[in-house]
Amino acid sequence: MNGKSDKGHGTIDWSEIYRRVENVQMAIERGWSPTPEEINNILKERAKALAREQEQKETNEEKIEVVEFLLSYERYGIESSYVREVYPLRELTSVPCTPPFVLGIVNVRGQILSIVDIKKFFDLPEKGLGDLNKVIILHSDHMEVGIPADVVLGVDNVLLSKLQPSLPTLTGIREEYLKGVTDERVVILDAEKLLSDKKIIVHEEV
Repeated sequence: MNGKSDKGHGTIDWSEIYRRVENVQMAIERGWSPTPEEINNILKERAKALAREQEQKETNEEKIEVVEFLLSYERYGIESSYVREVYPLRELTSVPCTPPFVLGIVNVRGQILSIVDIKKFFDLPEKGLGDLNKVIILHSDHMEVGIPADVVLGVDNVLLSKLQPSLPTLTGIREEYLKGVTDERVVILDAEKLLSDKKIIVHEEV
């Protein structure tokens, strides 16, 4: 391959690989019978070409970066661009006369934020008690709110083209709040739509 490495130390000449594969195919059509070793080499060349095509395709596809977290043994994700910070959940103060999905309020360095239990907000069944050690603080131009998490798992990139619309077990999550579900069954929430819902605001007069 013109002396160019395929191990990350140089650029692979893919046009040369395609040309060689085409030449082999033409030779086979003319009656040439390759040896087992030659067949293996041909298969390797084809595999490299296909892998490169797939890698290039995924590179060009639209991705979103999400923060993954665990809540009551289920995995969720939310776009990192809407995550201001992750804060320890402590001194949660309940507020009377608020919807059931509002767990209470917390004071984060002088700012009062409402904490919304997304499982109750979506009317999803509880699957065991969580530890609720963390608060993921979401923000947009018009709202900031916290959602509880047992564990923050990390940050990952998700291909939008691979998101499934929903799962039968997620009937409580209305379509406008759901971006989709990954192959690993991570529920990706639509932070923009969630933060646009005025029902999650705890009003000062309450």
